[in-house]
Amino acid sequence: MFDARNAVQLTQALIRCPSVTPEEGGALHLIADILGAAGFETHLLRFSADGTPDVDNLYARFGRGAPHLLFAGHTDVVPVGDEIKWSAPPFSGEIRDGKLYGRGATDMKGGVAASISAALRFIDKHPDFDGSIGFLITGDEEGPAINGTVKVLEWMRENGETFDHCILGEPTNPEQLGDMIKIGRRGSLTGHIIVQGKQGHVAYPHLADNPIPGMMALVQGVLADPLDEGTAHFGATNCEFTTIDVGNKATNVIPNEVRATFNIRFNDIWTPETLEAEIRKRLDKAAGNRIHYEARFEPTNAIAFMTQPGPFVEKMSAAIEEMTGIKPQLSTTGGTSDARFICKDGPVIEFGLTGKTMHQIDEHADIAEINALAKIYEGVIERYFSSSVLAS
Repeated sequence: MFDARNAVQLTQALIRCPSVTPEEGGALHLIADILGAAGFETHLLRFSADGTPDVDNLYARFGRGAPHLLFAGHTDVVPVGDEIKWSAPPFSGEIRDGKLYGRGATDMKGGVAASISAALRFIDKHPDFDGSIGFLITGDEEGPAINGTVKVLEWMRENGETFDHCILGEPTNPEQLGDMIKIGRRGSLTGHIIVQGKQGHVAYPHLADNPIPGMMALVQGVLADPLDEGTAHFGATNCEFTTIDVGNKATNVIPNEVRATFNIRFNDIWTPETLEAEIRKRLDKAAGNRIHYEARFEPTNAIAFMTQPGPFVEKMSAAIEEMTGIKPQLSTTGGTSDARFICKDGPVIEFGLTGKTMHQIDEHADIAEINALAKIYEGVIERYFSSSVLAS
């Protein structure tokens, strides 16, 4: 018999919902039914925006008191790729050799299921606890991230729904459960450079203007000096050029223009605005009066942020160490997540499964690890509500 308090069974049930972004696939409705039956007030929220698909989301809350511990996550998954290469159907939730296979097992239906199972078990034992437990589950994390967490948070503000602390169950551990808690994330800024030249025959360079040397000088100007040396909790800001292209298929033609794209993962020294200003300063210096170029930067909602270590982080660390025997590293590495939106409303940390197989063919999670994660979350909840006031 299906039991939502069993994290593995719930993960399996969620995997069997084919919720490839932006399809809900039945996953959010399944969670809403489970939480509703347990006494949560649930809200299935659909949001829209021009040029993007409609997206379903879920907000649920048990209790009305403070403090309010919010669990966040997503049930949408990336496409399966070549299904023939999977050893089992990607939405079958097959269990084999102690592992649960399926798209989303690691990223992040296992984390969502573990948090729900933990909350239900805690409520069974403490139905009258002082405080609230909530869930913010989106169907738009792997997609544009326009009609998902951002808009749920807006809806929460409009409806007087606040939280004190948040745990986001993304797969954070690189090697084994207990390795790492994310206490922040780097920001991301993408820019484009165009250098104009004059097309011509390679045998008559005096009649043309090759833009490639100019682009090489600009790239060198951006990369010559480090942007910073990092901070106590962040590594150094890093810029990578991802493409330099002239679109030229001929070997005897000097191109008319050259385009380059770069991405910068930046720490909390910078904002997108101050970083853009620094890059433009470097480009102007490298260009001098010789190189005619254009630079533009894409809008970004990926800012650098950090939750300061303190009682909340310590409670998570203690629950992890008790379960795994490992003292987790506090990290700000990796890409972006929906924590970049959540941090504007309250402190957020990330801890979930081991991420070795996320987005891969034959994505899977260890059954023992899913169960252990649920116990860690339950331990965090127990510690969180053991005192009536919790500082950040």
